Amino acid sequence: MIQINELTKDYGTTIAVNKLTLHVRAGEIYGFIGPNGAGKTTTIRMMGGVLSPTSGSIFIGGLDMARNPVEAKKMIGFVPDRPFLYQKLTGMEFLKFSADLYDVNPDVFPQKAKNLLQQFALWDWSDELIEAYSHGMKQRLIIAAALLHEPKILIIDEPMVGLDPEAVHMVKDIFKALAAGKTTIFVSTHTLSIAEDLCHRIGLIHKGSLLAEGSLEELKSIAKLGEARLEEVFLTIIKENTFI
Repeated sequence: MIQINELTKDYGTTIAVNKLTLHVRAGEIYGFIGPNGAGKTTTIRMMGGVLSPTSGSIFIGGLDMARNPVEAKKMIGFVPDRPFLYQKLTGMEFLKFSADLYDVNPDVFPQKAKNLLQQFALWDWSDELIEAYSHGMKQRLIIAAALLHEPKILIIDEPMVGLDPEAVHMVKDIFKALAAGKTTIFVSTHTLSIAEDLCHRIGLIHKGSLLAEGSLEELKSIAKLGEARLEEVFLTIIKENTFI
């Protein structure tokens, strides 16, 4: 569902993403991890059509993002690392605003919105102004809004920031259910325990280059580790590639 070929973003003084190539299958949860400044957010912004690559290509559901940006974006639910919320709207009003952007049928919107607000434990707050929401509630609302048009692909940067343990558990369960229904999820995170628990495959990026990818077991093999957590695997692979 996602095909990235030789993707590069060169700012002149810095190559943020360097010839990145990867493929994410339908129904797969793909974790994207790396140190600060590795190129994760730049990659996600290019995938979401927010940032243009210097070279390379991005195909979303078989559509070239460069040639068919509008159609490709319709297939995506996109949650950036710093989403903007209109604080003076209620939760329900924000969902309506988001639904209008994606041409969600107004006849089905009320039930869709109610279902999502209930799923993300926000229904009791649906008529409250967003400015009264906690950070975690705002994060759950923005994810709910991204799912209104039933996207085939969810691209999300740091989904668990600000969420309490109960909300983290809830969101992980929602993601797993979406993947079981063949929604493809591409998630960038610094929280390695979440990537370890949630993702079918994980890509490790460092200084703009993909160092390794695979299941946790495959990454352990690459790092030549037996029983190890993802954190140890991550640090080992980074250390072995410090010359990059």
